[in-house]
Amino acid sequence: MSFANDYDAYCQAHGVPDRIELLLCDLNAVLRGKWVPGDGIDKIEKGAIRLPLSTYAPAIMGNEVENTGLGIEFGDPDGILIPIEGTLHPAPWLAGNVAQVLVEMTDMQGNISPQSPRELLRSVWNRFDDKGWRPVVATELEFYILRPRNERDDAPCPPSFSPDAQNYDMELLARREAILNDILSASAAQGLSTDTLIAEYGPGQFEINFHHTDDVLAAAETAILFRRLVRGVVASHGFEATFMAKPYLDHPGNGMHVHASVVDKSGKNIFSPTDEEEISQNLLNAVSGVLGSMRDLQAIFAPHGNSYRRFRPNSFAPATPDWGLDNRAASVRLPETNGPGARLEHRISGADTNPYLAMAAILGGMMHGLENAPELQRPLDDPDCVPAKPLDHDWYSAVDRFASAPIAQDIFGDYRDLYATVKRDEIATIQDPITPAEYTYYLSRM
Repeated sequence: MSFANDYDAYCQAHGVPDRIELLLCDLNAVLRGKWVPGDGIDKIEKGAIRLPLSTYAPAIMGNEVENTGLGIEFGDPDGILIPIEGTLHPAPWLAGNVAQVLVEMTDMQGNISPQSPRELLRSVWNRFDDKGWRPVVATELEFYILRPRNERDDAPCPPSFSPDAQNYDMELLARREAILNDILSASAAQGLSTDTLIAEYGPGQFEINFHHTDDVLAAAETAILFRRLVRGVVASHGFEATFMAKPYLDHPGNGMHVHASVVDKSGKNIFSPTDEEEISQNLLNAVSGVLGSMRDLQAIFAPHGNSYRRFRPNSFAPATPDWGLDNRAASVRLPETNGPGARLEHRISGADTNPYLAMAAILGGMMHGLENAPELQRPLDDPDCVPAKPLDHDWYSAVDRFASAPIAQDIFGDYRDLYATVKRDEIATIQDPITPAEYTYYLSRM
């Protein structure tokens, strides 16, 4: 009945849609699904719209990965697409009256697939609920606007007259006002709670901030839908947009920063200190938990080969598991340590991450710290701080570490093995081929 109510409300506001786009978030946060006629609500409600269950876990190239135990080699059974309540909204950048809705997939017995990234985040969220706590989260997303390319393998180029360092330049916002206003309008039409918008450092780079919410599923979905929205709106203006982690070698990458706090049943922030504390022990424990798990979970925060370019020296992104007070050089920053705004900011995820999985990893690390109170290293602000070992800048090493990490098993269960299997298939496809640079510099000299 909830989807029927959503559909009726949509029709009252916008009329009967020409079509409904059913969007399923896969392992890589690629949205896959089907178009359904706008009056096809009966088929949706009856469970007549289906996809193979393997649709949750293809590689980034789109292929099935046989070693996952999913796909045609194993019969590739269907799942039933189930709309997610509250996510039916217009897609105003598309021609006509087009509605879109996020969906989950159940088996024939009505059980949500264990391959669902959304359900993995829910399972971590439930751990907080069991303790009478509720996480409060917000994301910040960076993206680049590019000149349109003729071929898929063409290098990106910023829009004409873009300075190398925009850095909060108000003129740059005015120059892209038509695009940015359409992004904000489309966000409002889809119920995405945008906050501030800035011109970021790189040429053609922008950042959007979202309001905090205690609905972590909605926060992840906001990031997922915003990425689709931006690409669509920017394309309608004759440009291209990307959330790729590092589209340019010599300019900053795109990150997804996550702000997180925790409130109790009364609504009090448990990260706010008592009278005897300068910084809450709960907050310090949560910081210790995310730092201690950061290396093991890096394959979630940096899911692709290109992601690891952000962890190289002078890449403009934190590359070491460390923390500091209002210190943007740190992987974990504490913007506020007192009152309702006391929180941590997790800064290492690329904008290319799967928001469901990234939030599950961050909240899972926080819970590990809150439950176990591991020892916390000194902050970067402390003159006696000993520098931590840098995070991996090698994709294969990060995936290997994730595949054997107990904390990854604790948070993700059997999904840890599925994720690692898909990533190893991607590594073999993307990184194994001999590159043109190897022919250029080695073939005639060796």
